[in-house]
Amino acid sequence: MKKTRRAFVKQTGMAAAGIAAASAIPTKSLTGLVSTRPVEMPYPDVVRDLMMTALNTAKSLGATYSDVRIGRYHNNIVFTREQQIVNTADIDNIGAGVRALVDGTWGFGATRNLTADGVAAATREAVAIAKANRIARDQPVQLAPTQAYPNATWKSSFKIDPFTIPIEQRADLLLRANAEALKVKGVRFVNSGLFFVKEDRNFASTEGSVISHTIVRVAAPFTITAVAPDNSDFQTRGNVVAPAGRGWEYILEQDLVGNAPKWAGEAVEKLSAKSVDVGRYDLVLHPTHLWLTIHESIAHPTELDRALGYEANYAGTSFVAPPEKMLGKLRYGPEFMNIQGDRSQEGGCGTIGYDDEGVKPDTFLIIKNGIVNDYQTTREQANWLKWWYDAQQKPTRSHGCSNADSWGTVQFQRMPNVSLLPGSKDIGWDDIIAATDRGIGIMGDGSFSIDQQRYNAQFGGQVFYEIKGGKIVGMLKDVAYQMRTPDFWNSMDMIGGQKSYFMGGAFNDGKGQPPQSNAVSHGCVPSRFRNINVINTGRKA
Repeated sequence: MKKTRRAFVKQTGMAAAGIAAASAIPTKSLTGLVSTRPVEMPYPDVVRDLMMTALNTAKSLGATYSDVRIGRYHNNIVFTREQQIVNTADIDNIGAGVRALVDGTWGFGATRNLTADGVAAATREAVAIAKANRIARDQPVQLAPTQAYPNATWKSSFKIDPFTIPIEQRADLLLRANAEALKVKGVRFVNSGLFFVKEDRNFASTEGSVISHTIVRVAAPFTITAVAPDNSDFQTRGNVVAPAGRGWEYILEQDLVGNAPKWAGEAVEKLSAKSVDVGRYDLVLHPTHLWLTIHESIAHPTELDRALGYEANYAGTSFVAPPEKMLGKLRYGPEFMNIQGDRSQEGGCGTIGYDDEGVKPDTFLIIKNGIVNDYQTTREQANWLKWWYDAQQKPTRSHGCSNADSWGTVQFQRMPNVSLLPGSKDIGWDDIIAATDRGIGIMGDGSFSIDQQRYNAQFGGQVFYEIKGGKIVGMLKDVAYQMRTPDFWNSMDMIGGQKSYFMGGAFNDGKGQPPQSNAVSHGCVPSRFRNINVINTGRKA
C-alpha cells in the first residue's frame, strides 16, 4: 500500500531506544548502548513533490535560484576493548535543507518536518535570511553554468550493505580479532570498532536537476597497545585499515582476525626499537603514511576559499595565494609530480556521482608537472578563476566540490579525492628501499601539526624502519620529521608505479564554522624525499 505523507511524517524523527543484544553476546559486555528508532525515506514521488514545493515557494518569493536537499543520514558504530563491547550506537535522521539566492545573496533553512507546510516554511526562512544578508553583500553571487540532470541516480560501489549485518556478527568479528592480538606476548590492550555510514540523498534545483544518491562508507578503527614488562614504556600500532566508500565486503577483505597478530607484533617490536638519532635522512614514505601529508600540505591549501581568505577560523588559510601569483607559476614539486582531484575513484570516501549543487564532478590536475594548475571549486568559486580558465582555453565550471555533512547544514566547498598520481616506472616500496643508502621508511599515519598557512609542519607515523645500504636493518621509534611544504615536495626524487598505488583516508576531516565533518580519501604511491630533518619525540628537556 502506498504510504501517505501523513503516515510518513508519523514515522520520522529521532527517538532514543535501547538495543536488545543477542543472547550470544554476554550481557555484562554491553555498555554505553545508544540507538534511535529506524526512520524511512518517503517514496520517490513524495520526495519529488516536497522538493518541487520548496523550489516553487522560493521562486514565488523572488529567489533567482534555489536548491533543496532531502536526505536520510544513518550512522552505526560498534566499539570493543579486549573481550568487551564498550559502545554501540545507531543514529538515524531525516530532513530537508533549502538554499535560496536572492539579489545575489544566500539564505538557508532546514526542517525535520517533511510535509508541504514544513518544507515551505524552511524555504521562507531561507529567503528571509537571504534578504537580510543583502546589507553585508560585497559582490553578488554568480554561479558557473552546469548541466541539468532531470532524472539522475547514483550508487556507491558497495556489494553488501553493512547495515544488513547483524550486530552479533559484527561484534563477534571484533572480539575474535582482539583475542588474536592479545595472544601476542607483551600486548596489554586492544581497541577495535566498526563504523558504518549510509546516506540517501535527494537533490533538486530551479535549473531542472532532480538527483538521487545512495552512499555507503565503512571504517574499522583498530589499535593495539603493547607494554614493557617493567611498565617503563608502551607503544601502539593503530590506523591499520583505511576507511573506504565500500560495503561489508571491504571489511571482510581486511582479514582483521588473520592480520591482528602481525599488527600486534609490530606494537611489541616498537618496545625494543632503537630511539632515532636526530639528523637529516632520506625518507621513504609508504602510502599508508603519505596520504595524510598530502591531505594537510596539498589538499587543504588548494581549497580556493582558504586561498582567498574566506575560510580562516577553522585551521587557517593558505600559503598558495593569491591565485594570480600561484597558478602556472608556483613550483610545488618536481616535474614528475601530478596531483589529481576527482570524485570518481572506486571506493574513495570522496567519491560521488553529483555534488550538493547538482554538479557532475570532473577530474582535474591541481598540480601539473610540479606546477600549481588549479584549485578545488564550487559553482560560485569557479567564476573567481574565470580569467585563468579563459587563458587556458577551458570552460569555467565547478569541479563538483560542494558538500554538506547533513540535510541540516549548508553546503560549501569540501575537498574531493586528492591524489598523487603514480610514476611511469613500475616500481614499489621494496625498490625504493633498495635504492636508498641511508634513510628511514615510515608506514602508517600518526600525530601531526601544521601551521595556519599550511606551510610549516611536523609529522609522526606508526612504524619506522632504519634503512642502510638499501636494506631495512631494524625498527626505530620516537620519529617525526619537520617540513616546509614546497621545500619538502621539491625534495621528492622517486615515486612508485601504478601497482603500488593505495588509497588512505579519514572519516573526520573538519572545516567551517559551525564545523562540518567530511570523509576524504587520498591515493598515492611510495615516495622518497631527500635530506629531511628528523627529530626525536621521546627526548625530554
